[in-house]
Amino acid sequence: MKVDATIGGLAGATAQARRLERRGYDGLWVGEMNQDPFLPLALAAEATDRIDLGTSIAVAFARSPMTLAYTAADLQQHSGGRMWLGLGSQVKAHVVRRFSMPWGRPAPQMREYVLALRAIWAAWGDGSPLRFEGEYYRHTLMPRDFASPATDLDPPRILVAGVGDAMTRVAGEVADGFLCHGFTTARWIRERTLPALAAGRVRATAAPGGVTSGEAVPDGSVTSGFDIVATPFVVTGSDQQMAQEIPALRERIAFYASTPSYRGLFELHGWEGLSEELTALSKAGRWTEMSRLITDDILAEFAVIAAVHEVPERLAARFGGLLTRMSFRPAGLDPEAAADLAADVRRRCTAAERDAAVGRPV
Repeated sequence: MKVDATIGGLAGATAQARRLERRGYDGLWVGEMNQDPFLPLALAAEATDRIDLGTSIAVAFARSPMTLAYTAADLQQHSGGRMWLGLGSQVKAHVVRRFSMPWGRPAPQMREYVLALRAIWAAWGDGSPLRFEGEYYRHTLMPRDFASPATDLDPPRILVAGVGDAMTRVAGEVADGFLCHGFTTARWIRERTLPALAAGRVRATAAPGGVTSGEAVPDGSVTSGFDIVATPFVVTGSDQQMAQEIPALRERIAFYASTPSYRGLFELHGWEGLSEELTALSKAGRWTEMSRLITDDILAEFAVIAAVHEVPERLAARFGGLLTRMSFRPAGLDPEAAADLAADVRRRCTAAERDAAVGRPV
């Protein structure tokens, strides 16, 4: 198990990256909310030597595959091979109305997007003609002077984010890893994510075009080079700090649960009616009432809420053997205390992963 952290935008990116590497984190991630996710990584690449650098996530459909192929290849070369390209689809309203880009069927479009990236990188790597023609993307022109210079580095690792089965199967088929949505539970990962990823891996071995580095095993888990990354909700610190954090977390979970696309997760846990009620309240703008519907039992499914010394064991019990990387963001702790806690989480989760592997079929 590797334990990562997140950084913000350009301001302070260099210093943050140096500190995270010095404190022993395995990787750092930059999201795309109100900032570009790639520019901070360029600064982080110059400031560090070891730590992995990734987007969590970059909005794929806001960009042409060719545009993103150049950006990711540049960062891969600039970092000496440490670039992890995490991609997400976003939702139709944002892609069409915020980015003014076309929207298709998100899972097939993402599959084609990833394969287009791989085709472009392959053409740059070996000088072969670029001939990618799909339903959503066509790349058939690559003059020599416009090709990114070939290097001895492998292409960036591609991770696809998703929630539903269709997008998760696509990740298993064509990506190198999967980024779990923050709004998830260990049960969802175990019962829905892993089987869907395994189905995608099977399809990758059966059909041309599926490019993956791992393999599915009979129990439905995914092993051998395929990464599963999550950022669990963690509330810790003093009693006063936790009491301050919990209301905001209730609001966040209520907001996610009101989104119809995420309804399947509530259904898995037997909360179907509550999900529809939250959707109705969100449309009416009754936000305060929504958070009141998130009970302590629901909160406990989505978040680890515990004293600092209890957090590593709780995270290991919940996610050990399920994840390969965990992005760790404990609110309320100073940076040094957070780094110490992250190191303990890594040790506990790695031990749990070894225990889980003892009885796994081979």
